[in-house]
Amino acid sequence: MNEDKKKIAFERCLTIMDRLRNECPWDKKQTNETLRSHSIEEVYELSDAILDNNADDIKKELGDVLLHIIFYAKIAEEKQQFDIADVCNALCDKLIYRHPHVFGEVTAENADKVMHNWEELKLHENKGKSPRSVLSGVPKSLPSLIKAYRIQDKAANVGFDWDKPSDVWDKVK
Repeated sequence: MNEDKKKIAFERCLTIMDRLRNECPWDKKQTNETLRSHSIEEVYELSDAILDNNADDIKKELGDVLLHIIFYAKIAEEKQQFDIADVCNALCDKLIYRHPHVFGEVTAENADKVMHNWEELKLHENKGKSPRSVLSGVPKSLPSLIKAYRIQDKAANVGFDWDKPSDVWDKVK
């Protein structure tokens, strides 16, 4: 797909959202809080489509998730907090910063090294603020089992993962 076609399609989405916020009674009354549970449901529907390996459903559910992103950005724009361009630029800046092996001078010979670098960079992102914990970024509202998995995954990225129980004692020492 050429770049112009992508830009036109994205602009069409933004134009439709503008109109819905102005003309649709349901869309007009939505807030971040009222959309939150719908957003969570949409992400689970996307997850199901991915697990089913159904390209048509994945495309549909990605559209629903994108709708929510555009919706939240529109609400913020109305409050003069930020807009969709700010969201896109913040994402671009984060991707460039967290991929110094692509956009900088760092080398990462494999995916494990990329993940280790990613976690290290995240720890240093709060310039001037209180330092981030290794476990920062695990959402409070995650379901318990997913939250436990994410905490273990983050701990493993900084060396808290062992092949056998006896290896734990070396770390403790």
